[in-house]
This record gives sequence, C-alpha cells and structure tokens, in this order.
Amino acid sequence: MNAYSNQDPKSPRPQVPSRFAVLVAGGSGTRMGADRPKQFLLLRGEPVLLHTLRRFAEPALGVAEVVLVLPKDQLDTWQALCNEFNVTIPHQLVAGGATRWASVKAGLAALKEHPEGLVAVHDGVRPLVSRAVIERTYAAAATHAAAAAAVLPKDSVRLVSQHGSAAQNRSRLRLMQTPQTFEIDLLRRAYAMPELATFTDDATVVDDLCRVQLVEGDYRNLKITTPEDLLVAEALLGAGQ
Repeated sequence: MNAYSNQDPKSPRPQVPSRFAVLVAGGSGTRMGADRPKQFLLLRGEPVLLHTLRRFAEPALGVAEVVLVLPKDQLDTWQALCNEFNVTIPHQLVAGGATRWASVKAGLAALKEHPEGLVAVHDGVRPLVSRAVIERTYAAAATHAAAAAAVLPKDSVRLVSQHGSAAQNRSRLRLMQTPQTFEIDLLRRAYAMPELATFTDDATVVDDLCRVQLVEGDYRNLKITTPEDLLVAEALLGAGQ
C-alpha cells in the first residue's frame, strides 16, 4: 500500500463519478455488555447508526445512494427506530450475511443497477467520521481506483513470535479505518472471488487486484466497540466534532 495521498479535497474534480456508500453494521453488543447491538445504542440521545448515516447524507459529499446493511433479525428494530426518531434520510435497507464479507457483498448487490461510480464502504459504528476524511477517500479512489483512510499508530508496536517480541518501526505502519472507497466494478470483481480467512477489511479483499492508496484518516474516527469508546464519542460530539 502507498503512503498517504496529498490530494486536496477542495480541489476541483472534473467529471466526478457517481458516488455511493455501503454502511455495514453487524455488531451484537457483546463487548459493550449492552442489552442491544452497539449500532442501536444511544449517543447523545440518538442511535449510533443514525449519526453515521447522517455523515454520509451531507449534501456537500454528493452521495447518490446509501445502502445500509444489517443482520436480518435487526431490520425491524431499525425500522422502528427510524419511526421513533423521525429519520427521513433516504437509504436502502439490506439484510446482511453471516460475516462482514458476506454483508458487504449483499450491499454491493443492492447497487447492481449502477455499473460505474465510486462506492465507499464504512463501518456503521464509526459515527464521528468527518466529511473531510470521506471526501479524501472518494477523491483518491477517483484517481487510484482504491483508497482507504488510515492513521499512524500512537504507541510503540512490537511483533510477537514464538521467539519473543521485536520492536517495529511505527512510521512504516498504519492503523486502518473506514471509509474504504473503490471503483464499484473493481470492488465487485474482488468480491466475486471466494472469501478467505485473511480478509480483515475491504482493502485486503482488493489487494490482489489493485494497490490501495492510503489517505489520512482521523483519530476521532473511532469505532464504537467498548463502553469507553462510547464515552469518548459522547465527549467529542459534545465538543462539536
């Protein structure tokens, strides 16, 4: 993978391809110790997933269609929450599969009428992603076909083996985030191949077909996984992030 792209998200983009987004949320809330999936937990009074959906609905991004992928047994819950919170943001709701890979594939299938364009795949429980980060991935994918947000590790990193551990040069490492954005035909071709245990995100699915351009992410673009994450997200939203 390449180093960060230096593209300016504000620079003009002639003949901008159509933009789509697939938001994937399949969590059960086990690590949260919660009584509901983490995407439905309340963050400053609204479901986490609603915050995420709202980020991709910003008019300045120009996303033509958003597909929201949830486990089949959570579809009714989301519909009820949409009614409760008066959600009017247009989106297509799709039942996911047994794995994240299968869920992304289901989300892509929902966009079958669009042979061209760019599709951003984003974790539904990353509700603080900024417009700048989303824009950077779309802009980089328009040039490089595949792009993903990432950040430098803050801590020292060691590689563990049966012989002990060894320090790693963290300047050469990146922590992957979403969105990860691709030419839609490229992502379809990648997901037409069999699922492998080595797939940890969409970038790893695409790696054999195309180099993935990394763009600068944001440490505030955290993934809600533990109770501590929810507290941090509350604080960041309260500070206007």
